[in-house]
Amino acid sequence: MAPLDDTGRSHDLLRWSETLAGIARTGLGFTDNLYERERFEEVLKVAAEMQAATPNGADAAVVVQEWMASVGRGVAGYVTPKAAVGAVVGNDRGELLLVQRADSGIWLYPTGWADIGYSPAEVAVKEVREETGIRCRPERLIAVLDGLRLGFSHIPLYSLVFHCTMVDGELAAHPLECADVGWFARDALPSPLAASERWVPTAFAAIDGEPIDVVFDAPR
Repeated sequence: MAPLDDTGRSHDLLRWSETLAGIARTGLGFTDNLYERERFEEVLKVAAEMQAATPNGADAAVVVQEWMASVGRGVAGYVTPKAAVGAVVGNDRGELLLVQRADSGIWLYPTGWADIGYSPAEVAVKEVREETGIRCRPERLIAVLDGLRLGFSHIPLYSLVFHCTMVDGELAAHPLECADVGWFARDALPSPLAASERWVPTAFAAIDGEPIDVVFDAPR
């Protein structure tokens, strides 16, 4: 199947694929009925074919094998989005701290998976320090975003984004996770920048100290 070129359609197809796969894997985790299990496995195959039709989509058979290997039992088999934590960090010049992801080349605020044993705000501080060398102080939660819907990720995730203020430190990109790191003014942002229209205005409003509401993806 030929890959789809339109970015928006590709994001939708990936999201639909992951949604179907999540339903099917959850079903497999909660049923012992052989007929139902066969149907859920067929749904996984369809979902994998959908994902294979997206740019950089993996071989459908390989994706099915990975999904099947991740099936748990009972509550452990209930498939949910992963949790990620990001940080919009500003400095005293009103600039925004951004990192260029080593895996994709896309620029984004520092972000990483939520770690057990840390609160979300602690994860934000830890990720900023690890990815950029900057120490920061969390101020407030400013966004809760669906990573798949915005094209941030190829796997289901929810991103909790904190506004943070720089405390001290020198820029130092993580040698494995980041290709580059820097401070950027709002009129000199790097490219490509992930889904910038969705979060950049909120980021600079927070840095400027404006009163803002938490951004979230409205129900469709």
